[in-house]
This record gives sequence, C-alpha cells and structure tokens, in this order.
Amino acid sequence: MRVNDRSLGSIAILLCTMQGQRYLHEQLDSIVQQTYTNWTIWVSDDGSADDTQAILAQYQTKLGPARLSIHSGPAEGFVANFLSLTCKAGITADYYAFADQDDVWEPDKLTRALQWLQTMPNHLPALYCGRTSSVDANNRDIGFSPRYTKPPCFANALVQSIAGGNTMLFNNAARRFLRKAGPDIKVVSHDWWVYMVVTGCGGQVFYDLQPTVRYRQHDNNLVGTSSGWAAGMVRLRMLFHGRFKSWNDINLAALQNMRAYLTPENKYRLDEFTRARYSGLVARLAGMQRSGIHRQTLLGNIGLIAAGILNKI
Repeated sequence: MRVNDRSLGSIAILLCTMQGQRYLHEQLDSIVQQTYTNWTIWVSDDGSADDTQAILAQYQTKLGPARLSIHSGPAEGFVANFLSLTCKAGITADYYAFADQDDVWEPDKLTRALQWLQTMPNHLPALYCGRTSSVDANNRDIGFSPRYTKPPCFANALVQSIAGGNTMLFNNAARRFLRKAGPDIKVVSHDWWVYMVVTGCGGQVFYDLQPTVRYRQHDNNLVGTSSGWAAGMVRLRMLFHGRFKSWNDINLAALQNMRAYLTPENKYRLDEFTRARYSGLVARLAGMQRSGIHRQTLLGNIGLIAAGILNKI
C-alpha cells in the first residue's frame, strides 16, 4: 500500500553515482516503487563517462526536476561524495537516506525506517540502520549480512562499523552534527562516521534485524560483504598489515574535531582509547578495558584483544 502522509515527514534520498549505468535503472525503480512516497532524490555524480548521466536525465524527465535533482560531485571518491551531499546547504528535509547506485530497495524500506524514527524526539540525533540481503550481480539471493545483537553505542563504534550506509536514514538533529564536522573531514567511510558521530554526541541508533536492502555483490564493488569466513580472513590480514591501526588513526583524528560535541562519558572513552594506543602492553590493555571498546561478536573481540597485544590497534 502506498503511503503519502506528509505529516510523517519528508525524506531526502542522497544518491551518489560513478560509472553506474549497469544497475542504476534497477535502483531508481526500487526507489520509485517505495510504499512511502514523500521523498526527493538528490544525486551527486562524480564524473561518470558512461551512460549514468543519461539515465539520470531520463528519470529526471519522468519524475520532474523538483523530485530528482542532479549535481556534480567533488570527484574525490565515494566517501567525499556522500559527505558533500550530507552537508549540502540547499538540501532540506526531515530525514535523510543514503543510497548506493547498484542496490535494490525492498518496497517498505523507507516506511520501516520511519516507523522507528518517528518515535524519536526531534532534538535527539537518531540513526536507523540494519542488515542487508546479499545478492549476486543478477539480483539472486546469496545470503545476509551479520546479525548483530549488542546495542549500538560509541564504545562499539570506535572499533567497528556495524551497518552499511545503504541501509541508513537519519534525522535533522543527526545531520546538524555531521554538518558541523563538514564535508571535507577525512574519515575511513561515511557510514562508519555517521555511526560514530550519532552515538558519540548522545544520539540513538536502531539496528534493524530485518533486511530491507538487496546489497549487490559484483566485481566493481568498492566495499564488499562483511560476513563469512573469507571476509574474516580478509579482516585478519588487514589487522596484521596495520590497516586497522591506520583506520583508527584517521577516525580518531576526525573525532577530535568533534570533541566539543561529545558527551562527557564518550570524551572519557575517546581519551582512554587514544592513550591506550600509545602505551606499553599492560597499560594498553588496561586502557582498552577502561575505554569499554568492543566488537559485536566473540571472535571479533578476540581479534580486538589480539590487536591490542600486537600493538596493531
């Protein structure tokens, strides 16, 4: 059933594209077919040389320029592209949804997210996110993203990104903090950054166990699935090669720019984690414990402790 109750709020869908011609039709169609219809699409194209812009123009003609607006991206990668849309002054709505160019949304994606977001006070930063259904290049089911059950929080966000940006919707209170950080902040990924900022600034996060996005796995994926033994081995190799440590360097430097907006408890967690990383073994492990950092699974926490012992944190 189509829902167009404007009292539930408007949604700005932030869609970033780059050489997306192969799957873009399917993603745009899945947005048009949403049961909740009070939305606009804001596209930032990072300089596509294929038929992406022609496809966007076709849908703009169909929907109208007031419903689908096309802009040029910063051409500095997908993270900068999404942050440029997140912070773009001309975009105004009650809620904001990230969209990747190659996924397929289930018809109730927006409706389901709004059901939770509507329960949050307007002044409180709120982020909806969740699991995805993994599909192959032909949109055939191949599995699901991990099922995380620990409550989302800043202590988790410091060391783990639990949900893809393609599942995320957030409110204006969350966006205000993201705009304070600005579009040029250097972070590992836009979705991890949103998780850290919302939890760090005292907001609420809901991780939905019901997948509403069909996350396409294909050869040109910038970020692949995070589930399964193969993905675990990739993370282990990255740990030993220092990738996790370098990611923490980037994210913690960015969080220092937001320090004034963090809750006192989360300032403490940030400081303890930061000091621990530059301490000797015993002090490092003790500082990690005081900070409360943790991942969502037993194996993940074993890996986190191993990282601390090996000074790869």
